[in-house]
Amino acid sequence: MKHSTLPVYSTPEEDQAFYAQRQAEDRRLMERVLEIYDQKQIAEKLRVMGDGEWTRESLNRWLNGKIEQKPLTHAETKMLRELIPSPPKHHGHYDFKFIDLFAGIGGIRKGFEDIGGQCVFTSEWNEQALRTYKANWYCDETHHKFNSDIREITMPDNDDRDFVYAHIDKEIPDHDVLLAGFPCQPFSLAGVSKKNSLGRAHGFECEAQGTLFFDVARIIDAKRPTAFVLENVKNLKSHDKGNTFRVIKDALTELGYWIADLDVNGSNDPKIIDGKHFIPQHRERIVLVGFRKDLNLHDGFTLKNVSSLFPEKRITFSDLLEPIEKLDPKYILTPKLWSYLYQYAKKHQAKGNGFGYGLVNPNNPATVARTLSARYHKDGSEILIDRGWDMTLAESDFNNEHNQINRPRRLTPRECARLMGFEQPGKYDFKIPVSDTQAYRQFGNSVVVPVFAAVAELMRPFLMKAEKR
Repeated sequence: MKHSTLPVYSTPEEDQAFYAQRQAEDRRLMERVLEIYDQKQIAEKLRVMGDGEWTRESLNRWLNGKIEQKPLTHAETKMLRELIPSPPKHHGHYDFKFIDLFAGIGGIRKGFEDIGGQCVFTSEWNEQALRTYKANWYCDETHHKFNSDIREITMPDNDDRDFVYAHIDKEIPDHDVLLAGFPCQPFSLAGVSKKNSLGRAHGFECEAQGTLFFDVARIIDAKRPTAFVLENVKNLKSHDKGNTFRVIKDALTELGYWIADLDVNGSNDPKIIDGKHFIPQHRERIVLVGFRKDLNLHDGFTLKNVSSLFPEKRITFSDLLEPIEKLDPKYILTPKLWSYLYQYAKKHQAKGNGFGYGLVNPNNPATVARTLSARYHKDGSEILIDRGWDMTLAESDFNNEHNQINRPRRLTPRECARLMGFEQPGKYDFKIPVSDTQAYRQFGNSVVVPVFAAVAELMRPFLMKAEKR
């Protein structure tokens, strides 16, 4: 392997000290990069730098001390550093701090970072999602903490409130805004006896126990952020006959927070935001924005104003797609899979059901795709790209040789990134360090990025009022 030239020092001790420092710096850099990419990926990138001796095996031996750890070259160091996200432009001049719970791959984070926020804490249990998160978002080693299981901090089985809240306060940095896209789970009083409820400071400690919202509520109660943004699926409001949403609403109100548009219901509920206003995908989510009542910041805030931030011209579906010459044929459905999906849809159509694939015409500028799901990796059926399939011909001769050439295809992971708003059309700046299967799951579980960028933009003047006090 090629290695950089070390400076000559006047004494062997000085030379040895410098050498040891360089080794430690190189190792730390390599360890940070390997939190994102696997050893094979990094070895391939190092070989591109001109040193053909790098392999996954040699890198593994280098890390385990089985071969002498020579200093990395300047070019190798530069390349590895470029794999780690750079600080945002406002680094060192942040307007507020926020934490990112159930963070996924950072879809909610981006909007709040873009308006001047500093992320100081991230919690995400999925290791593959965390790789993508670390590949794209700057996390200051001094002023940011990662956590895997939030329950290790919130201690849901511990009833000693003073002890638990002191632990939360110690482990989670102070912050102004809490972001959380927590899972939708039913609440039940089963198992919470009268004895267990005695001495608890809040009703939510009884009703929400055993759910991940419980952990969010404990953090809000312990840290008292200025504001929060909670995201969930649209049917949160009707889940468990409305009981789930009632517990959440009551808990947040009890904790002293005003919730935007809380009493607005029906088809025009501004808390339900459809991503189709920003990108060509139907994706409805409920967004709960809350401000501390005692700070009197919320007057005039409403999610109805999100509509003022809709783009004048929404990007079209064709804008998101890769050029044909760049497309890997592996994304085209196999004849067997396409036959299965086609026949399955016909069978359910005959029964009057709506089950079936979603074929998208990319040439129609008004096209809006179905919701991308975490199961997209299985068959891609909810969003298939029409490549010129002749439906009329297929009715009489499904296996026609010329028509089969035009079988639909899945979206690529890169196109999914654009469909979710992580990346602009034609750009390649969002890093995808994981397999296609993992990438599909991650994008399918994420949020529409520009939706939360708009929410962040609406909240910005209200957050700045708090900072000025």
